[in-house]
Amino acid sequence: MLQATGLGLLGLAMGELPGSSSAHAAEAAKAADGMAPLNRFPRMVQEYYVNRVRRLEQTVRARRQEMASAEDAQKYVAGVREKIQQCFGPWPEKTPLKARTTKTIERDTYTIENVIFESRPGFLVTGNLYIPKGRQGQMPGIVGTCGHSTNGKAAEAYQSFAQGLARQGYVVFIYDPIGQGERFQYTTDKLKSSVGAGVKEHLLGGNQQFLVGEFFGSWRAWDGIRALDYLLTRKEVNPQIVGVTGNSGGGTMTTWLCGVEARWTMAAPSCFVTSFRRNLENELPADTEQCPPRALALGLDHEDFIAAMAPRPVIILAKEKDFFDVRGTEEAYRRLQKLYDLLGYPNNIAMFAGPTYHGYSQENREEMYKFFNAMTQVSDAEKEPALTIEKDETLWCTPNGQVAELKSRTMMSFTKEMSEKLRKDRAPLNGNALRQALTNVLKIRRQSSYPDYRILRPQNGRQYPTKHAITYAVETEPGIQALVTRLSDEPLYSRPPKDKKRAVLYVSHHSADAELRDEGLIKEIMEAEKDAAVYACDVRGIGESQPDTCDANSFLNPYGSDYFYAIHAIMLDDSYMAQKTWDLLRVIDWLRGTGHEGIHLVAKGWGTIPATFAAVMADEVNQVTFKHALTSFADVAETEDYKWPLSCMVPGVLKTFDLPDCYRMLSGKKLKIIEPWNGKGEVVAG
Repeated sequence: MLQATGLGLLGLAMGELPGSSSAHAAEAAKAADGMAPLNRFPRMVQEYYVNRVRRLEQTVRARRQEMASAEDAQKYVAGVREKIQQCFGPWPEKTPLKARTTKTIERDTYTIENVIFESRPGFLVTGNLYIPKGRQGQMPGIVGTCGHSTNGKAAEAYQSFAQGLARQGYVVFIYDPIGQGERFQYTTDKLKSSVGAGVKEHLLGGNQQFLVGEFFGSWRAWDGIRALDYLLTRKEVNPQIVGVTGNSGGGTMTTWLCGVEARWTMAAPSCFVTSFRRNLENELPADTEQCPPRALALGLDHEDFIAAMAPRPVIILAKEKDFFDVRGTEEAYRRLQKLYDLLGYPNNIAMFAGPTYHGYSQENREEMYKFFNAMTQVSDAEKEPALTIEKDETLWCTPNGQVAELKSRTMMSFTKEMSEKLRKDRAPLNGNALRQALTNVLKIRRQSSYPDYRILRPQNGRQYPTKHAITYAVETEPGIQALVTRLSDEPLYSRPPKDKKRAVLYVSHHSADAELRDEGLIKEIMEAEKDAAVYACDVRGIGESQPDTCDANSFLNPYGSDYFYAIHAIMLDDSYMAQKTWDLLRVIDWLRGTGHEGIHLVAKGWGTIPATFAAVMADEVNQVTFKHALTSFADVAETEDYKWPLSCMVPGVLKTFDLPDCYRMLSGKKLKIIEPWNGKGEVVAG
């Protein structure tokens, strides 16, 4: 999430997604022909997810309410620890840190060492180590994690808490997050971020990782674990007293680190802890690292990461005027109170909500100081000492402020390497083996039943290739309809006529309504298939159910509504693409139920991916034509400036198969691919 340091939370100008000549699909289509695409179900996907998450939360809440003893609480803590590892693990091997101090800065009551270490081989992390002066013996150590500040550890709020703790007797190591401070992953020759620091780098690098089975949050947490490893190498630090704190995105990392690292003795996450449900209901997008895979499916919520640390001391810091819903914070705190009470340590959990807006403001920092001091007896100070904010350059660990000049490996280089290795190790799949792989990876299985459907009132004057058309809302699962339009030269008011055995089913890129007017491929197919019934389909989240959530006209924004539901699907141990494929398979079932015996599946752009999977799985499909189909998922994983959205990706798919496996199999169904797109969304020659 964005920190309140001159950045807006939503509506970022983050560039365009693939296949779009505008920041918004509806506006793009309207500009082409003056007619805005139909969108009669804009809240469908939002309400589907809200209902699904609420049901899961109710189930988990009932289990929590059953806790009645210390033994119950201990079992609960052990259970959440195991589940958290399922989200974040497995972890890489710990390799040599190769830590070095590049500069030492002497101040009145403390010293700052500018440190570089390797959290992974060749992957450089920059940090500042604040060491109090004039203290006898070992001192408590604190790892500081940063929110979404462009300058990372040098941001005023983060310098302030590090310096404030050091002045009271704590050794503090605060490090730059990936994509911020001195750790830009996409750098220009002037050492600036070519895509934008923070959120933009996190999404671009993090979404891509899902294809190879990695999670950006694990990479971020691993940096924090290795930062603690470094802190514990220092003779000044008492290894029996180590804590972690951070705000916003750093509050996220503090929360996750409570769950994945057992060595902390205290923690203070600020401006993050609420609940996944509140964020979803409030249409609040979160970075890739803030959305752990399978977390919702496993029944985890924010407070469970703190519960994993119980009964060690934690204070949850919040803000009354934050975009993180303080109601969720209070709910989390009450649930943790019960857990800590059962464990016999009621005073080890606390909460403070400052009166102002999002940020690690002085009142929140002072509550953190008081809580840590009560646990360590290091200081009795209740107010923040006088601070001196350093210039960014003073805190640089690198000569000119970026690890890129030291030839640090980038996150994308690891992703590309993993993709190349998976491609080398994968055995080609075909036939039943490929169908089984699709079933396993997508977690879907064909049904024999015919779905119910609604008949929508005709929309006249849409300028389709035929005089008339009618749209059917095919119920693919409770709360979800795929919108299927049948073209006709005569009026249709009732159920689809059974006058033609063969069907053409066009799967849209962004909007069936718009593409029925302006996509030449549809007219070509209709001319070639004069004896077939012609349908055009929008799967969930596309066209007629394009969400209007998160922000106005945000659909093609990388932090907008399309991303919002794709990342929630991953937290549900699902994928948005699997859901879209399911919609298409149910539409095929519906076509079979209306009397069609052979289907020519036609698709464009984003629609080609669910169409590919459905064509492999459905025997009813006997011909396939694609325009702008993706060359391969590997091409996305191995392209630094790829343009395909998270909604088109399938987590871990490259461990099992890739699109070319499907295309080979579909050659038996007369597959034709017109102007394929590569990872950058560019037409591939030949």
